[in-house]
Amino acid sequence: MRVAQIAPLHEAVPPALYGGTERVVSYLTEALVDLGHDVTLFASGDSHTRAQLEAAWPHSLRLDPSISDPLAPHLAMLEHVRRRAHEFDILHFHLSYLPFPVFSQLGTPFLTTLHGRLDLPELRPVFDLFPQAPLVSISDSQRAPIPDANWLDTVHHGVPADLLTPQPHIQPTYLAFLGRICPEKRADLAIEIAGRAGLPLKIAAKVDKADEAYFRSVIEPLLAQPHVDFLGEINEAEKPGFLSGALALLFPIDWPEPFGLAMIEAMACGTPVIAFNRGSVQEVVEQGVTGYIVDDVAGAARAAAQLDVLSRSDVRARFVHRFTSRTMALNYVDIYTGLSTARRPQLLRAVAGRRDHDGTLGP
Repeated sequence: MRVAQIAPLHEAVPPALYGGTERVVSYLTEALVDLGHDVTLFASGDSHTRAQLEAAWPHSLRLDPSISDPLAPHLAMLEHVRRRAHEFDILHFHLSYLPFPVFSQLGTPFLTTLHGRLDLPELRPVFDLFPQAPLVSISDSQRAPIPDANWLDTVHHGVPADLLTPQPHIQPTYLAFLGRICPEKRADLAIEIAGRAGLPLKIAAKVDKADEAYFRSVIEPLLAQPHVDFLGEINEAEKPGFLSGALALLFPIDWPEPFGLAMIEAMACGTPVIAFNRGSVQEVVEQGVTGYIVDDVAGAARAAAQLDVLSRSDVRARFVHRFTSRTMALNYVDIYTGLSTARRPQLLRAVAGRRDHDGTLGP
């Protein structure tokens, strides 16, 4: 199958450091290549892939301080994809609603995986205008704000099975926080949970420019506590050691998290997750098997005292069963096949409608 993957341009695919959507696009692209599909990746020029790379911008926008309007490079990329759409069996977008106006009018089947939150009031009118736009959610909970959209399926994220693995020579000794420093991720609560549990906390997290004021005013003063170690942003090669050394990953989110890639990254290393019961958490964490789902700081601290009853090998096994990139790719191939199959009768009807009375094709 000839597949186009169209990624955001904010980060390279995969990102050098933090970047959820672009990282998932990378995992999916490489898994599709492994399955034998002909894949073209539209992404920034500093991306790395075994697929055919179409550099829609020379480098990721995050690394280009000259870019004031990030929408312009994305629109240019969409036009480039439109001109080549006939070359593909399926177009798979990861750009939220941006493809809807143009690609709803084309003949090539397309779908959009929505990676972000959908509970923003300004989004509903957009989806109402394009009720037939084919969508994939990354969790069932993500759909709640727009349940009547054209949902094809839910496909949970996946990570390559051999990318993040348990490091048995590392003894787990601390709690971990991994991801991004922002109000909805609640690193401050992770610090409080670790303090109540009497355990050290290591924080490996990115601070975006938009969150620098929040970091300085809320988080930075808490870092002086003796049980807290702030590592900053870490790369993929550092994650296995960081996560394998953790007794658990703390995920005290304060928003409807659409998925939460850090949770399955921890599971890949055999590390259980202690997560607040919001967003996708109930779909990802299996209570008492891969971690604990709790309601508040006190519940998280109690869960931290019960980690020794969980089997780290079972956590890893559940990751392999549920959350590898191969599983993710196979689920998407099923969707691609369904869209392509549904498209064939439409094309046949269109051709039949163009035939002249004498049986020849009209202009």
